[in-house]
Amino acid sequence: MNNFRDLKVWHKGIDLAVSVYKVAAELPASERFNLVSQMQRAAVSIPSNIAEGCGRHSDPAFDSFLSISLGSAYELETQAIISQRLGFITEPIFNNLQNQIVEVQKMTYGLLNRSNKAA
Repeated sequence: MNNFRDLKVWHKGIDLAVSVYKVAAELPASERFNLVSQMQRAAVSIPSNIAEGCGRHSDPAFDSFLSISLGSAYELETQAIISQRLGFITEPIFNNLQNQIVEVQKMTYGLLNRSNKAA
């Protein structure tokens, strides 16, 4: 597999994780071990699993890690929606985060589809 640093989706995943950490820093302290922790772990999982999949030497393993990454993106999206509905993040911040998440989801899904077709 290619070097993960060459994948645009990995870079977008890193950008998303940084955005999540910045947003999470503004959430209430009472959520530090709950929503904040969950969001940060899900966000870090996205590019981490892409990178780990690239380190495997088989297409099925790469596909598996891409699937885990995609699942983490959907998990993060759910946590962002909950945060917005609870009033922890404003609509503009939520929309920006949502746009980043959806972009990473689409890119990951596209990469997974290309990988499956190549197999």
